[in-house]
Amino acid sequence: MDRRRALSGPVACLRVLIAVAATAIWSLAWSQSECKKPVYLTLDTGHMDVAPFIAETLGKHQVKVTFFAAHEPTKVGDGTLGEHWAPWWRERALEGHSFASHTLDHVYWRADIAAGADGAQFVVQPSAGSQAGRKMRYSAAQYCAQLKASAHRLSTLTGQPALPLFRAPGGKTSPALLSAARACGFAHVGWADAGFLGDELPSEKFSNQALLAKALRDIRSGDILMAHLGIRSRKDAWAPAVLEPLILGLKERGFCFATLRSHPDYQAWFAAHPS
Repeated sequence: MDRRRALSGPVACLRVLIAVAATAIWSLAWSQSECKKPVYLTLDTGHMDVAPFIAETLGKHQVKVTFFAAHEPTKVGDGTLGEHWAPWWRERALEGHSFASHTLDHVYWRADIAAGADGAQFVVQPSAGSQAGRKMRYSAAQYCAQLKASAHRLSTLTGQPALPLFRAPGGKTSPALLSAARACGFAHVGWADAGFLGDELPSEKFSNQALLAKALRDIRSGDILMAHLGIRSRKDAWAPAVLEPLILGLKERGFCFATLRSHPDYQAWFAAHPS
């Protein structure tokens, strides 16, 4: 066989890979240089009924976000990180979004317990999984196992390492919990006051139009924004009414969207904890 012909396939593939990598690096450099007023939209898991709409809207407007995922019950399928939703997560990874832990069983911190011989202890309450609704005692190691389990599942679903970040359900933490998480490689991510988009508030008191107006008025450059992939308790669903007008309104005001992978506050942490 002609040696040149035999090598043509691998060489062509290598050239394609190099071209793709070069394009990705150029695109990242361009986006960072052009993005003068970044905001960081983050989405926690939820009932997933609006997940297809959210994905379509993000793609339509070329918005990249960071997803914080737990394995929560959904309206359709076997849970947010189950096989039913696996294709959805893979597609988001191909689009360039980022992913991080939300604890596997959506474990709420409730209180600290005085540290014993085995270190920090916490009262926690999962809202998913086999122990959903029960108040339990967790060691630091058990909490870390929850963080790692979610990150591992995300990596399996998306084909890319999860960021070494987490968001505690409800944003509820303590200094001891944050210290335990950092010791096992996870830095916590909250959100800006103006970045609380209100999709979990009762719609009878907080209309979608009021939430949109407040966000457009108060959000500032560098803010981390937070919403969910569906909230069961809200009667007037947030995403279909607010997400696209919010994106358009912020872009009109000169804002641009980036994932937490490029957030300046976490660059030193990423360097010390490579994925």
